Amino acid sequence: MNYSLESYIDIINKALSEKLYKVNDGQDYIRDAMSYSLENGGKRIRPVLTLEFCRACGGNVEDAVNFACAVEMIHTYSLIHDDLPCMDNDDFRRGKPSCHKNFGEEYALLAGDGLLTLAFETALGENNSVKPENIIKAVRSLAELAGISGMVGGQVLDLQSEGKEPSLPKLQTIDRLKTGALIKASVLLGCYAANVDDKAVIDAALKYAECIGVAFQIVDDILDVTSDSLTLGKPVGSDIKNDKITYVSFMGIENAKKEVGRLTDEAINALAVFNEDTAFLKDFALKLSNRNK
Repeated sequence: MNYSLESYIDIINKALSEKLYKVNDGQDYIRDAMSYSLENGGKRIRPVLTLEFCRACGGNVEDAVNFACAVEMIHTYSLIHDDLPCMDNDDFRRGKPSCHKNFGEEYALLAGDGLLTLAFETALGENNSVKPENIIKAVRSLAELAGISGMVGGQVLDLQSEGKEPSLPKLQTIDRLKTGALIKASVLLGCYAANVDDKAVIDAALKYAECIGVAFQIVDDILDVTSDSLTLGKPVGSDIKNDKITYVSFMGIENAKKEVGRLTDEAINALAVFNEDTAFLKDFALKLSNRNK
């Protein structure tokens, strides 16, 4: 069975609402803060990839829902923390006040912590026909790619690069870790949910993720210069304000756009090893490269 983007997003949103369960000891305020950010729209790119890679590997999409929710919880916690005054100090996210502006800085910090830990609780929930060894592989991969050798490490390098002379290798490393690592986790978890053990398939999924991950960050860099706050739902120009190195500052807008096209083509070519229909993933890569927000 093939799914549309809209049907995937419906599955994810419903599941996220269910996974963020009620609490009974007076800590409702922090749950509300978690819910505020988790259910505040978003493209759901990462959990959609988890579900679709499960399907493209011949698995049952329902088996990947817990993994998909876990990935989105980690992504959301990272956004909450990124917006904090000690980090990017952004007051808006997806057209609404950032979590710390709405709930207070200390509660935003805890909301992020809550989502991070809930992610692993969710990933280890009932996963139907996923083999136990693949659940372990999935959770370990998620922890590794979200941590200091992945997303968190990329954020560290990004902070340390502010105000310094740009270097293309450094920029590529930052993007590979800060943005690309969690996208890699998303596709890996989809493969594991389908109980895939074919190295060629895993490698192809990772290649796709690597390419769209860097392309996604380049498009973000372009939009930070060319778009407006109303369209993006968050402040623009923050890269310039924080004196960050970006693809635009390093190579210019036109060359950055060409690089997005090259990476998107590579991602699509990587899908050749899959036996199932990959039209969704091809179209998804193209939509990400052509987005305006």
